Amino acid sequence: MKHLIPGILIVAAMSAIGGAAMAQSNIYLCVDAQGTREYKNTGDTKGCKKVDLPPLSVASSPRPAVGSNAANKSSPVTPPDFPKVDGGTQKTRDNDRRQILQDELKTEQQKLADIEKVYNNGVPERQGNERNYAKYQERVASMKDDLARTQKNIEALNRELSNLK
Repeated sequence: MKHLIPGILIVAAMSAIGGAAMAQSNIYLCVDAQGTREYKNTGDTKGCKKVDLPPLSVASSPRPAVGSNAANKSSPVTPPDFPKVDGGTQKTRDNDRRQILQDELKTEQQKLADIEKVYNNGVPERQGNERNYAKYQERVASMKDDLARTQKNIEALNRELSNLK
């Protein structure tokens, strides 16, 4: 029985894809001498039994309206009651955003300088609690990750600032 259900689902999917003509045809489950199950549309061989499937409903997709094109769909219409911002307010917001991004950039650049100083080109000084070399390597790997992440943050902030201008 557990082999029958996936087969029925496959047959139902094939029927839906094949169209209405295939959905109305008869399906037979055939079992050969080795016990292999096969689904066929004819039951003329020995060991075939007709499978009763529930009727399938096939629906077509709605047709697009005449005169519609991709340009109309890509540019949505703004509702008339949508809130609008005057130019002066938007300019103030843009300046605030630029200042925030510049402050974040300065912070990230300072953080990068600090990490590079401690990282010492991949050979930071060992700390007293790092008698085990594995702990030292773990700290160096963590510093390398921090260095790469900070560099990516700086690149992203610079991209964001260049988009504002």
